Amino acid sequence: MENTVAEKSFSLIVPAYNEEKRLHAPLPHMFEYLRSTFRMFEVLYIDDGSNDHTYADLLEAAKQYPELRVLKHERNYGKGRAIRTGLQAARGEIILFSDADFSTPIEETGRLVEFLAEGFDIVLGSRSVNGSNVEIHQSFLRETIGKIGNAIVQTLLLLPFHDTQCGFKIFRSDIVERILPFLTIDGFAFDIEILAVATALGARIAEVPVTWRNVLESKVRRVDTIRVFADVLKIRYRLAMGIYA
Repeated sequence: MENTVAEKSFSLIVPAYNEEKRLHAPLPHMFEYLRSTFRMFEVLYIDDGSNDHTYADLLEAAKQYPELRVLKHERNYGKGRAIRTGLQAARGEIILFSDADFSTPIEETGRLVEFLAEGFDIVLGSRSVNGSNVEIHQSFLRETIGKIGNAIVQTLLLLPFHDTQCGFKIFRSDIVERILPFLTIDGFAFDIEILAVATALGARIAEVPVTWRNVLESKVRRVDTIRVFADVLKIRYRLAMGIYA
């Protein structure tokens, strides 16, 4: 990893909703990696209105890990709102968001940061480009729905990306500041809106292969798939109206 990038301050954003069962396992390794990689970093967990012990467990974990900041929504808004809260609060010059299950291992951060060093503003982890390593697959149905969804996104929004929904994306803080005022979607289509806005603003975006391991307890429901499609139509309208530019 190029020293000039590794020396920048780093923020990791993790949205969490009812994650008490799988919250603790990744923490020791994650903090060990970040401490060995970045001179200054913070980890922001955003509890999105959990009704289990997620928030209490995060507060307890913060006693052990001083770099951990815990933010809380009083009710469940959706993953997109949680990410947006994290982006607004992040202090780092480099900002990564990751799913709470770390289906993409934290070590893949280094691969994405290398592309920031080359001048890209945003780097997407991808399960669908050459070189990706999907060690544990989703069900055939889920993967098929994902491929259809990406085809719809590419057709309706003219976005050239093969995997908009991989929950592992890294940003320069200056592009985040430009994108944030335009973001409106609280649900799972927030990734798509971020990329639509960034593209409209002329950001340099790279899509990079990563390792990915499916975690069986997915939070995505069928109704969420329908909502994503409805949100894609909203994004298409906003693009057509020039609202994102």
